[in-house]
Amino acid sequence: MFYFFTYLDLAALIGFLAAWIGYSAVVEWTRFGAGGLNSLLNHYRELWMRRALARDMRMVDMQIMTSLQNGTAFFASTSLIALGGALALLRATDEIMTMISTMPLALQTTRELWEAKTIGLVIIFAYAFFKFGWSYRLFNYVVIMLGALPFATEKDDPQALDHALRIARLFELAGRHFNRGQRAIFFALGYLGWFIGPVAFMISTALVLIAMWRRQFASNELRAVKGE
Repeated sequence: MFYFFTYLDLAALIGFLAAWIGYSAVVEWTRFGAGGLNSLLNHYRELWMRRALARDMRMVDMQIMTSLQNGTAFFASTSLIALGGALALLRATDEIMTMISTMPLALQTTRELWEAKTIGLVIIFAYAFFKFGWSYRLFNYVVIMLGALPFATEKDDPQALDHALRIARLFELAGRHFNRGQRAIFFALGYLGWFIGPVAFMISTALVLIAMWRRQFASNELRAVKGE
């Protein structure tokens, strides 16, 4: 089935998938990930909803939520454009192969290998679009539930607090899907190295992984959130 892949290509691809899946698992499901930037912000999502419950006027909360929705919509549109570009790249395989053959430093590739790489890129951008699209939908649900938040005079009612906490949980899920979509975009940058060759693929994947790891667990932004 994968006869057109070299052993080095397969090793690079397996390393790429292992890096993506492993990083996601550490960030989202381990105790170590709980100290990361994404997890720490979940605390502030809950704090925001608790304070919104005590506010009489919530127009500012709605404005902030709108800005978050707009940011998610931007990334969804961007990933859709990137998906269209990848599909166009797949359709123009003949022209691309002709162009590559005339280059002074022609890349060592075959039509099957090039198409397989491009299909992989299409899958990554499709996944990113799905995640951003679902995140946008979840933000809509958050806005609806925020609009149904009980009045400030009821803030001491256990049911009112329960409603605010449910908003926070839904808010957290919206952020998680957004992070997954953004993660796909970042790893797509590493994936582009494969079009040069498997060694470049390994290097670009490692660079993306290091950059994401540092920003999540050892960045100035993390220290600012912690107050260090």
